[in-house]
Amino acid sequence: MKNTKELAPTVREDLLHVLKLRFEKNMNRHKGMNWEKVQTRLEANTEKLWSLHNMENTGGEPDVVEHDRDTGEYIFYDCSAESPKGRRSLCYDREALDARKAHKPENSAKDMAAEMGITLLTEQQYQLLQQLGKFDTKTSSWVETPSNVRELGGAIFGDWRFGRVFIYHNGADSYYGARGFRGLLRV
Repeated sequence: MKNTKELAPTVREDLLHVLKLRFEKNMNRHKGMNWEKVQTRLEANTEKLWSLHNMENTGGEPDVVEHDRDTGEYIFYDCSAESPKGRRSLCYDREALDARKAHKPENSAKDMAAEMGITLLTEQQYQLLQQLGKFDTKTSSWVETPSNVRELGGAIFGDWRFGRVFIYHNGADSYYGARGFRGLLRV
């Protein structure tokens, strides 16, 4: 049986080309990192390319933001200016989705991220991303919610307004056309 998470060679090459161009255009996001090392790591972990392809296809514009020196992993974040278009109008998680009685969205942020093989940014990672530019100036993004908040029915999201990052709360079952989620992938 063929691995469904394997990209066709032409799709893989096109994706690597897009990622390389983005990497070179945004060196402020990954000072001291080298594209050849990133590409070598990607080529050794081709299943991760499938996840990056999904990040790209849903409007995330993934780029390298961190390098874990202990594991050698490069960490890609969604770096689109606004919350990825293909990942909006989602409640926070499956529990929230199942709890909605009417007007259910098609999916939840946590489920979609899992399907893509990525994880939501934490609040700290979202803050780090915002140090690299201004993101979510017109949208907002769900972030990984601490269990004590989630147990009370809430979830948190962030955006950039008035020259700073704001982290807010909402019911986990809420969803809006301008709220999506940003993810990350460790390669």
